[in-house]
Amino acid sequence: MPDQRELRLPDGVRLHVEVTGPVGAEVTVVLLHGWTLDGRAWHRQLADLGSRFGDRVRVVTYDARGHGRSSCMALRTATLAQLGDDLAAVLDEVAPAGPVLLVGHSMGGMTVMEYAHRHPSHFAARTAGLVFVSTTAEGHTHTVYGLSPRIARLIRLAETTGAGVLARCGSWRPPRPLLRALAPSIRWMLFGDRCSGADIRLVTSAVARASLRSIGGFRASIGAQHRLATLAALAHLPAAALVGDRDRLTPPPCAESIAAALPATELTVCPGAGHMLMMERPDEVNAAVAGVLDRVLSAARATAPGPRRPTGARAGRAPVGVPGDPASAGRTPR
Repeated sequence: MPDQRELRLPDGVRLHVEVTGPVGAEVTVVLLHGWTLDGRAWHRQLADLGSRFGDRVRVVTYDARGHGRSSCMALRTATLAQLGDDLAAVLDEVAPAGPVLLVGHSMGGMTVMEYAHRHPSHFAARTAGLVFVSTTAEGHTHTVYGLSPRIARLIRLAETTGAGVLARCGSWRPPRPLLRALAPSIRWMLFGDRCSGADIRLVTSAVARASLRSIGGFRASIGAQHRLATLAALAHLPAAALVGDRDRLTPPPCAESIAAALPATELTVCPGAGHMLMMERPDEVNAAVAGVLDRVLSAARATAPGPRRPTGARAGRAPVGVPGDPASAGRTPR
């Protein structure tokens, strides 16, 4: 069972944090969820990391402010900049030493970029690898919801107007009957060709836990962020980016621009998949995370002060993504 704890931030917000694995693990993996979701979105990745790497890794998930089991916040702090600051605080609290692999989905990936932008020295001292899942460094530049640009502009206008109203609703949460009625719309917006009923229920449950202030309040910051220049300074890090070709929120051009800013990034485009790749294509996401993590572990062992014998599940395994490995299918080295 994960170690569950509450982290109180300087402004009084309480973050729900879950940690799995030993304090002395070789690498800490931090999984950051997307907008209106919570840490449960990563349940398949948590299981895979434990199976593949055992006690060699420590895994951290947490619910962003205003999401899941974390407390609500002042509207002025519903920004990506604040989320970047929160990530730095989480690392200081639960992973104060050792290399870190940051894995971000959607808003979580944007949080990683903001952390790198606002805390460059802290980021450089700690971060050893990056995985970006269905995210963007260009705000809503490429978001057309799979529709014509004219209709997309109308939807965006309605969305941003509605977000402003929701942002003023404080800590109230969406009524579950309304979310059940909206389930077909949630399915269309977030998923591709295939999804399970369990995944729809998990997403709907997560949205039901998010405060209306967080659902509406983060919208402006998410739409305005531009961090390609920040990413370009991180080209030395092992990285991967994944996107579904049916993603209506962060379509393939979003991942392509990330890969262009990070030329060594391994880009994976998942046919028929939408925005929720951790659920829709867990094998591809797991393989990408494991591939970057293998490289981070190898680098950590190479710089360790003395000989270190690998322990835990799958110790000594070949890196994921090597030629002939089926898990590498569909991924394009950049």
